[in-house]
Order: sequence, then structure tokens, then C-alpha cells
Amino acid sequence: MTIEELLVFGKSHCHSDHAKILLGELLNLNPLELLNHLNDLVEDDKVNLYKKEVLALEEGKPLQYVLGYVNFYGNKFLVDERCLIPRFETEELVENTIKYINKYFNNPVDIIDLGTGSGIIGLTLENKVNTNKVDLVDISKDALEVTKKNKELLNSKANLIESDFFTNITDKYDVIISNPPYIKDNEEIEDIVKNNEPHLALYAGEKGLDCYEKILKEVSNHMKDKCLIAFEIGYTQAQDISNLINKYLDNVRIEVKKDLSEKDRMLFIFKNLE
Repeated sequence: MTIEELLVFGKSHCHSDHAKILLGELLNLNPLELLNHLNDLVEDDKVNLYKKEVLALEEGKPLQYVLGYVNFYGNKFLVDERCLIPRFETEELVENTIKYINKYFNNPVDIIDLGTGSGIIGLTLENKVNTNKVDLVDISKDALEVTKKNKELLNSKANLIESDFFTNITDKYDVIISNPPYIKDNEEIEDIVKNNEPHLALYAGEKGLDCYEKILKEVSNHMKDKCLIAFEIGYTQAQDISNLINKYLDNVRIEVKKDLSEKDRMLFIFKNLE
């Protein structure tokens, strides 16, 4: 089959952009370049793989899982059904955290990424700021297998730790960051998310606050004298999480930041950082 014939097939089963992205990835071409090669013949094995991938999209599998990777903050990270697909708001969390680290810390920092999933947050921070140690923590062995592959791709020195948040952690950190599960147990979410992404990384109790409370109950034991805590949050949760912070921590400053959609999506806690 030619590239043109494959594109016709792809567009008949999935979104036009996705059809071009998949074929471009398979043929190692920029999707825009496909138009210059419409009459080129494609090998049978690649034809069969392309059709399989297109039909997987049609059946509701996320594009990122079909591709097997996602671009995040300038790097390519492997992702599959064992971990969440990173969202744009998580990039915003990382971007703001980088700004705060550069503003408040002069020396290399110790960082812990709680509920690391594919490792994107901790590995990106290790890549972008001056670090002494980076610990990537997850309760899921499956997720940590993905993290390990991403660590190797980036030649990272980060430590992988299987733990339910702080359960197996004894150290203290300059920066504690987490994008934990925060969806309410009965909350309606898109089918493509509900049917594909790991529920362990999505749901967090009746109010979606269970993981924040689990972290905040123990976090004072793991904060250095000067410490930054960074959370991604559900856009309705800022006040409830602030209440939990005030329940478990004294003498800290709280800052809630909005994402590009003007929704509360990030919460930062500052200890002795002015």
C-alpha cells in the first residue's frame, strides 16, 4: 500500500491528525512530510502494524498508549497502561516548581517525587535543576518498571523506591512534590480515561483527598528546615487541602496557582522560604 492509501484508511477509522501522527511515527517522518511522499510504498509489516494501531485508537485506546510515549517538558517519556498519561497541567506544576527551586535554593537540592508513575516529574526536575539526590516513589511495582526504563533513557541517577508514599522513607528533603490520585470515588470521568488508565493512580476516596491527607500526616518528618512542597490538585480542592495543611503543619505559607485554563490546579507550601 502507498502512504496515501494508508492515510485514507487511517482517516476512516480515527481522527485525521492521529492518523498522520501514527503513520509519521511509524515511517520516521514528520506528519507534515507525509504529503511529499504520498506515492511511496510501505512495507507489509508496517502496513499491518499501522492498521492495528489505527483500530486500537478506534476502539478507545489513548493515542499516547498506542504510540508508547509522550513528550513532556522537552523530553520523550515512555508510557503505557501501567501509569498515567501526563497532562499539560503537570507540566505547569513542574515549570513553577523549577522557578521556586531556582529562587529559594542556592545549593543542590534533595527531591522526592511521591506517586511518581512514569517518573516524569522527578526525572524532569533532575534534568532541569541542580540536584543532590532524587527519590522516585510509587506503590506500584508495574509503574516503577516504566520509571526504570525512563530513568535509563535519560541516564538518570535517581533512586527508585517502592513505597506507599512515606511508608518506607526515612530521609528529609528540600523539595517534596506529588501529583497524587485526587478523583472522587463516585466522580464521572471520561470513558477513555476510566477504561484505560490505572485506577490506583486516579481515585482517592469519597472526597478525593485521601492521598493528600496521607502525605500531610507524615510530611513534617521529612521536611528539611527550609522546604518546598508542591502538589497538583483538583480544581475544586484548594480550600479542603489548605484546611488539611493547617491541620498538620504550623508556620508555613500556602500559595494556590491557576493553570492556563484559569482553574486552581497547583498548591505550594513554603517552610522558611521568603
